[in-house]
Amino acid sequence: MRLDVSFPDLRDVERFRALGPQHLDEVRDRFGLSADVVEEMRLHAMVLPFRVNEYVLENLVDWDNAPEDPIFQLVFPQPGMLPGLSRHDLGVLRDATPKSPEKRELVARLRADLNPHPSGQQEHNVPMLDGERVDGVQHKYAQTALYFPSQGQTCHAYCTYCFRWAQFIGDPDLRFASSSPEQFVAYLHEHPEIHDVLVTGGDSMIMSTARLRQHLEPILAVPTVRTIRFGTKALAYWPARFTTDADADDLLRLIEEIVKSGRTAAVMAHMSHPRELQTDLARWAVERLRSSGALIYCQAPLMAHINDDADTWAELWRAEVALGAVPYYMFMARDTGPQQYFEVPMPRAWEIFTDAYRQLPGLSRTVRGPVMSAAPGKVLVDGIEGAPGERIATLRFEQARDASLVGRPFRAHCPDDAGWVDDVTLLPDTPADIRAAIEAYRD
Repeated sequence: MRLDVSFPDLRDVERFRALGPQHLDEVRDRFGLSADVVEEMRLHAMVLPFRVNEYVLENLVDWDNAPEDPIFQLVFPQPGMLPGLSRHDLGVLRDATPKSPEKRELVARLRADLNPHPSGQQEHNVPMLDGERVDGVQHKYAQTALYFPSQGQTCHAYCTYCFRWAQFIGDPDLRFASSSPEQFVAYLHEHPEIHDVLVTGGDSMIMSTARLRQHLEPILAVPTVRTIRFGTKALAYWPARFTTDADADDLLRLIEEIVKSGRTAAVMAHMSHPRELQTDLARWAVERLRSSGALIYCQAPLMAHINDDADTWAELWRAEVALGAVPYYMFMARDTGPQQYFEVPMPRAWEIFTDAYRQLPGLSRTVRGPVMSAAPGKVLVDGIEGAPGERIATLRFEQARDASLVGRPFRAHCPDDAGWVDDVTLLPDTPADIRAAIEAYRD
């Protein structure tokens, strides 16, 4: 590994500084936002989590185009993200004291209406060991388990569409978190079929390297674990984590140790827009990560207001490949949070994916999509046929709780505004086991 990989013209990077709702007036004054825009963001941030940092503000947002700028939409709460907000509700949020029972009840109701745990994550994904729930773990697919270290349940900045927004609102009943890997390690010994562990959150890279090592070393002592995945958006929101942070070199050495042990270290990089890969610091971070032996897989959801056009996705995928990363998934907006604000209907999503895919050379065609991470599994939209109002969707399980379903296609009537698998009607000839899997989790 070459820790000296560098860009000689890179400017010094400031120490990480997070900004939250209490800093919105500062953002207004620095970047010339109107008072009305800031007031709307302040009200929405009482319900939805909001966090940003100096790197995002100074390097990613195009302030000349705010509030329509896609990165601005990505990180700042917007009007329309809370469709159940009435005029009376706005008055309560604006005027009631922070600790008033009326405001607390309203915020709790609005959050509950946003489906904080989609696809039955709490009901169906949490494993049991000796009759007890394994805290901070999800086990949905046989070979892969998700691990949520408690110290990693925040991010360098929050995406407004984040499907794990419930991790960030301070409600322990809605939060996945584990303070220690001890119980998870015992579960891994009982389940040798688990080969991949995804360390996620939040963001696995928000932790110090020392803390990350404390969580990983017991897991790496389990011989059946062959791949460690790191779920992160740090390459986009805080690339200094891999370059100039005080323990950045230690982090790369930890990754190198994983690789030298004969395992795979994969960074699952959340990349929403090509601008996130255009800074010198981001490119430097990718190069240093690759020098450690890590594989970098890039994924993101298709979102209205942010990246809902084919040229943006083609540019993003080409940029990823140019840096040595692998385009992996295009997801659809999950049925949680402000889904209605970001949702792209299934027929349009398939058009965007296909139009972008056609622009790519062969090496870039590793990407899969559009994909819905639904309760029974990852459902890929493989094609849309027919005229508006008469559309038929060909769907396929890319991954499934029941492995026998993986790779198998099925077809459904697809309304023009369908945004999720719950919105389609399976055709009569759908195989019985696929129908049962889909119907078992319908709302």
